Amino acid sequence: MTQNSFQYTVPWRRPNDLKTLVENRTTYTLDNCELNIFETHQAAEKVNLVFGDLVLTTMLKGKKVMHLFGNPGFDYVPGESVIVPPNEVMKIDFPEAELDNPTQCIALSISKEMIENTFNLLNERFSAKVLTQEWGLDLSYFHLINTQDLSEIINRFIRIGVKERSREKDLIASLALKELLIRLTQTQAREMLEKTYKELSSGNRLAHVVDYIKSNIRENLQLDELASQACMSKAHFVRTFKQELGMTPMEYVLSERLKLAKYYLSIGNYQIQEVCLMSGFNNIAYFIRAFKREFQSTPKAFQRSL
Repeated sequence: MTQNSFQYTVPWRRPNDLKTLVENRTTYTLDNCELNIFETHQAAEKVNLVFGDLVLTTMLKGKKVMHLFGNPGFDYVPGESVIVPPNEVMKIDFPEAELDNPTQCIALSISKEMIENTFNLLNERFSAKVLTQEWGLDLSYFHLINTQDLSEIINRFIRIGVKERSREKDLIASLALKELLIRLTQTQAREMLEKTYKELSSGNRLAHVVDYIKSNIRENLQLDELASQACMSKAHFVRTFKQELGMTPMEYVLSERLKLAKYYLSIGNYQIQEVCLMSGFNNIAYFIRAFKREFQSTPKAFQRSL
């Protein structure tokens, strides 16, 4: 998924309303959470930020360098999110921020009670998980590339916080917050699979299927075949895959093929027809449509932009 495909536009503060040029903060308080929008309009280093609750941060504009857990800093750009535990100090650099090139980021702090209640409910109702033992957040995978579903619910939550004026605002926000937590766990599960599917494939059915898909991505993969690899009925396989990873098996296959096509376009002077076939597509018109829908660019235009 491209990093800017599903980005919500948050209005900037007017210059006269800025209290500071570094991490100017606008806060929207809701039941069980607090939505903060930060803007930085000048370069800065070693800016500390800490919250008492777990916080989901998402970059909207510009670039930061984030330092967490005593580790070296990493670039943090739009289309990415970072999960930070309570009372963890974020040390942030703004190497490129200027008045005409500011950064914008949200920080959504979520109450412990909301997190526990949401995952307790999921573990009661959907306890038969395949990839992990139970529902919850894994802070080993704290730096995430936003999926479409995660981006969409983050955008919806921002709209609720910033624009919703109804009496039901807190209830609407609480329902959206539950979905946001679910999308976060699904995004983390996909991040985990990308890094560990090889070592898990011999003992985990979803990891085995992901390994099989990646190893046979140029073949004509069918749903019945993938369900057989998972030793599940087709209906149970689709339901389990979607529930735990946030997308259907065939959506995952398409995503992998498009990712491979983007790689081939970036490394060599291949013809579009060649890239289409090398990536597992057998219809060039469909390939071009799918690529454009995913990356907001045709394959040829993407290739020329490199």
